[in-house]
Amino acid sequence: MMSRLLRRDLGLLLPGGRGGAGVLPLLFFLAVAMLYPFAVGPEPELLARTGGGVIWVAALLAAILPLERLVTGDLEAGVFDQLALRGISEEWAMVSRLVAHWLAFGPLLLIAAVPAAALLGLSGETLRTVLLGLLAGTPGLAAVGLAVAALTASLRGGAALAGLMVIPLAVPLLIFGAGALSQPEAGGLLLTCAISLGLCAVAPLAAGAAIRAARDA
Repeated sequence: MMSRLLRRDLGLLLPGGRGGAGVLPLLFFLAVAMLYPFAVGPEPELLARTGGGVIWVAALLAAILPLERLVTGDLEAGVFDQLALRGISEEWAMVSRLVAHWLAFGPLLLIAAVPAAALLGLSGETLRTVLLGLLAGTPGLAAVGLAVAALTASLRGGAALAGLMVIPLAVPLLIFGAGALSQPEAGGLLLTCAISLGLCAVAPLAAGAAIRAARDA
């Protein structure tokens, strides 16, 4: 049953899926990388020094785009009620949605980071650190987005509120992920991975409780 649920969630969230945000996160991510040199100037040293941080900020903002369709539609359609009748708790449903959410945008951002790094003039070593950081941090971004989307799903104007809530909650990931670019050791990446794993463990529980409260309201 869980595998069937995961396939359904992937069908909703992957590019081209019904209700999914499509390739908007990817396009937004690349747009930021293309526009940034026009904003700060074409100096290679400046772009190389700040480009990695810009990629992280672009990844955070791109992860916000799918939040509006992540939970709200299924909550309004009574999907979670049907799952509960079939013995699937809200927490397990959120585990499936978390995996599908990350698969829908995380790998795309990792692929898009390569041309973005070329546009920003990043070195191969910096690109490697950026990719490792995004690999460690994007599951955490997906977890924060899922929890916030579930908490705001039953609120009017919840999509705008969700975006505002995700940004401060994701700051630790941004600090350690982008901070790893200026540190030769792997401490920043390890902290990013630890925070991300912690968020992935907590988010389905918080999101499940929020969905259950919304259903009972």
